[in-house]
Amino acid sequence: MFRAVQESHAIRRATPADIPALAGALARAFYDDPVASWAWKPDGLRLKALERFQATRMRQLVAHEEVWCSEDLSCAALWAPPGHWHSSLRETAELVPCFLRPRLFARMPLVAVGWEKLERGHPRKPPHYYLAVLGTDPSAQGRGIGSAVLRGVLDQCDEDGVGAFLESSKESNIAYYARHGFRVTEEVRLVRGPSMWRMWRDPR
Repeated sequence: MFRAVQESHAIRRATPADIPALAGALARAFYDDPVASWAWKPDGLRLKALERFQATRMRQLVAHEEVWCSEDLSCAALWAPPGHWHSSLRETAELVPCFLRPRLFARMPLVAVGWEKLERGHPRKPPHYYLAVLGTDPSAQGRGIGSAVLRGVLDQCDEDGVGAFLESSKESNIAYYARHGFRVTEEVRLVRGPSMWRMWRDPR
């Protein structure tokens, strides 16, 4: 089934030139996400802050050549290859400008604690690909594009015998990821915030 889905949607590795368009699509995709709503609470500021956040994360990961997207730039999957999931101090600092508005800055310490909690609980072994972000522009959702984009790395995982890991920020997405072979390993409650679900996938 997944092969057929992939064949019906052209996918490719993203390039730095794709970042502005993909950041906009991901910002719209995550606008109503529970974790995004917790991190960037004022609704009127969230879209621009999310766009900046997604662009920053993409710039950090695109050099690994495992950021995959649809040809129309409506969907992207941001992966970190084995051994590269941990955010350096420099990469973490690069995210600070996403909160440099008076009504957002007050939430930055809370978000930083949540970020650290997630990183601290990230599995160290075995080697695995880490799905940092997957999102599809709302205007393109429901057409199987996300599933096609996921295959860019999941097929490689199966070929190499390597696992994959993610944190789902929506309970409703658990079943979606389960169809791709992921299973919940832990529920994590963010400080004064929503839950996230750690999910692991063994190679097939």
